[in-house]
Amino acid sequence: MDDSAPERHWVGWHRQYDVAGSSLHRRLALVQRRIRQTLDAQPEGEIRVLSMCAGQGRDILGVLADHPRRDDVRARLVELDPALAADAGHKARSAGLGGVEIVVGDASGTGMYEGVAPAHLALVCGVFGNLGDADVRHTVEQLRRLCRPGATVIWTRHRRSPDLTPSIRSWFADAGFEEVGFDGEDGFLIGVGTHRLVGPTLPYLPDLRLFDFVGDGEDAHR
Repeated sequence: MDDSAPERHWVGWHRQYDVAGSSLHRRLALVQRRIRQTLDAQPEGEIRVLSMCAGQGRDILGVLADHPRRDDVRARLVELDPALAADAGHKARSAGLGGVEIVVGDASGTGMYEGVAPAHLALVCGVFGNLGDADVRHTVEQLRRLCRPGATVIWTRHRRSPDLTPSIRSWFADAGFEEVGFDGEDGFLIGVGTHRLVGPTLPYLPDLRLFDFVGDGEDAHR
């Protein structure tokens, strides 16, 4: 197998963000709106953000570029693909975002978030479409280990049949999260969930595995 094939696939996949009217372009707008709202609502002081499988970091970096709280944000973006991580790093530096750290690594391990967890905002975008149902549920349940009280989680998942998003929303509720909103668009299989932790947190564990990717990521944008 050509070891570079997965890299080419993911880089090509991310180009869809630049196609006006594409599913990814529309999803990005929904996610960024929820990120902006979350940052707007934060009290004074440091805002900790973590992003799993961050790709080029377009969601959070696109908001921070002109957000009034940009200098309060301490963010860690975890991405396995070195080329995508390099793009994220370039964008962060170009925008003068000194509080943003890009880490090349496996986002499924909680040890990647040591020092930034517990976070005020956790981004789990483009992840659930690549996991088995059991791993999605496990990740939802364990997010309380990475979040502080009142933290917000923003996640995405396609709504293609069989649509798992109703179950995911229920799993968040069972885990002590209150739904802030669930966004989609007519004619697109986009699902963007925003949940706030109102129940108890769980202790941070640095050696917990959250999920295993399945497939090649083709479903992540649907």
